[in-house]
Amino acid sequence: MKKIGALSLAITGLAFGVLGQERSNASIEETQLIQLERAWNQAETGGDPSALAPLFEDTLVYVDYDGSLMNKAEYLRSVANPVSKPDHIRDEGMKTYVYGSTGIVSGIYRETGTAKGKPYTRRARFTDTWIRQSGTWKCVASQSTLIH
Repeated sequence: MKKIGALSLAITGLAFGVLGQERSNASIEETQLIQLERAWNQAETGGDPSALAPLFEDTLVYVDYDGSLMNKAEYLRSVANPVSKPDHIRDEGMKTYVYGSTGIVSGIYRETGTAKGKPYTRRARFTDTWIRQSGTWKCVASQSTLIH
């Protein structure tokens, strides 16, 4: 009976160890995705499409807050020559979900800047879909919706 109890404890300990390791890996990936999202905000604020390009898959589907649809090249051009020039983009919280080689990041951001010489403030909810290929995360889809 003692052997069965010891075996049960060993199996339970192993199971919790594996679950803990999986959670640890997920936490690392979630942190990576948050860092990529923040790098994205910084590069967009700086108007730097060359810093943004490596973050996106060539098949990017980008739906902006106004409903406009852009591919990767169109989005990068919009950052290089913006109609609205963001001065600051700040996230108000993000949640990440990792499913194998797919990551979903959702949250809210606040953007301030100028458009046609006038200041603006936007607050939007977003969802970004990332895939991991060869150890690198790339965004494949992004969508945002204005909120008040």
